[in-house]
Amino acid sequence: MRLPDLEAWAIFASVVEHKSFSAAADAIGLSKATVSKAITRLEAHLGQSLFHRTSRRLALTEAGKPLAEHAARILTEARLAEESANDAASAPTGRVRLAAPMSFGVKNVAPLLAEFLAAHPGIEVDLHLSDARVDIVAEGFDIALRIAELPDSSLRARRLCTIRTHIVAAPRYLEANGTPTHPAQLGEHKLFGYSNVVGPWRFHGPGGAEVSVRVHGPLTANSGEAIMPALVAGLGIARLPDFIIETCLASGALTTILCDWAPAPIGLHLLTPPSPLRPARVEALIEFLTRRLRDPLPA
Repeated sequence: MRLPDLEAWAIFASVVEHKSFSAAADAIGLSKATVSKAITRLEAHLGQSLFHRTSRRLALTEAGKPLAEHAARILTEARLAEESANDAASAPTGRVRLAAPMSFGVKNVAPLLAEFLAAHPGIEVDLHLSDARVDIVAEGFDIALRIAELPDSSLRARRLCTIRTHIVAAPRYLEANGTPTHPAQLGEHKLFGYSNVVGPWRFHGPGGAEVSVRVHGPLTANSGEAIMPALVAGLGIARLPDFIIETCLASGALTTILCDWAPAPIGLHLLTPPSPLRPARVEALIEFLTRRLRDPLPA
């Protein structure tokens, strides 16, 4: 049986990552001719082109796009195997790429990293804050924190804790529009959508009652912070987590409503790529975040 050309697959992954033959050659310490020959060799073996080549642009073919994902996994697995062997003989070192939601990352993750970095001076953390849902594998993240109910996927996930959410509005909005006493009445109001929480708002109420409410209104955003100015201005009602609204609740700028109806809880999850192989530096940060974020977060 012919063995796969693992070198060519790894070079293919590097070309995709760096978006050019020259940049890939520089990154992996090979000549451009060697990189080009490896791609030609792989294309000949597969019987199909992997790239559209022009003098100014290099783009994956339709056949090359799914194969690029396989190539990235091959390269990642090889790197992880080497790093695991090296880690066994020394303290964890190197960079860990961590993705987290913007507001949660600033308020709950960033303060923890000082403690982690002090305990692991050989590790660097590249923290990426965004409320957009990142593609962990394609964008090269080692760990992602995500506040959502997760669809089935090949990613490895562990639920760390439950994030409490509340239905809130400014007192001036309630004075002008009335205060809902049942979730069904929310359909008569302007609701702000937080797109990190997909689907209708689901409530559990007295006697085990369950109600779902479709969200419609003048503003939807993938950042809870972006909703806050319109919310405080009295333009609608929103469902938001503790860590975004706590200051406005304390000052009276916002108030909670429907307190007898609990919104369905949202999980804080830690996600990693599918491979069970991870460098010691990544395992160290996973263990730290799991331990520090496992308990319910303070309101």
